[in-house]
Amino acid sequence: MGVPTPKIQIIRRNAFKTTPWKNGGGVTHEAIRVPESGDPFRWRVSVAHIDAPGPFSEFPQHNRKMVLLKGAGIDLRFADGTHKVLKKIGDLAEFDGAVATHCELSNGPCVDLNLMVLKSDGVSVRVERFIEATAFNVARIETLIVFAIDRRVNLTVTGGKPVALEPWDMAVLSHCSGKLQRLESANKSGSTSVFLATLKFVS
Repeated sequence: MGVPTPKIQIIRRNAFKTTPWKNGGGVTHEAIRVPESGDPFRWRVSVAHIDAPGPFSEFPQHNRKMVLLKGAGIDLRFADGTHKVLKKIGDLAEFDGAVATHCELSNGPCVDLNLMVLKSDGVSVRVERFIEATAFNVARIETLIVFAIDRRVNLTVTGGKPVALEPWDMAVLSHCSGKLQRLESANKSGSTSVFLATLKFVS
């Protein structure tokens, strides 16, 4: 059996597709949906603009991952009485799409990143903050989502040429390893943040 060919898909921010929320309460900018049609989808990545407090659409078959991209903060209040607060850019929340969720805004409109994955599939997520570079490795049965949050980064797959990701650009990778490296000068203060999600699919 030969070595699987590395796969890389780059999705630019200006290619996202605008669609209404399922509950009609706002709009989302869909980066990728797998499969492209049909319901339920297996997984989806989108960027949502939240202009006012209100309920989220319910996705009972999916687990949800949410990252604050812009704004002063979001308070997620769940029907079971718990709540999660996203205060800083890059803050991450994970929750069940079946639980009724109400959103409160700390101080004006916000923008957030959403990953939704069928509960039958596995997913692990994190926000990686690094000063110079960070490495990644994607196994044969995995798909890695890389979403640049706040700075330009170079994505380099081992044996390939660097690809620049602007903030809110996304890459989808499989069967490969490599690194992410900041493109801005080393003397610029602060770390670089990227959202990383590893999907492990059930056959």
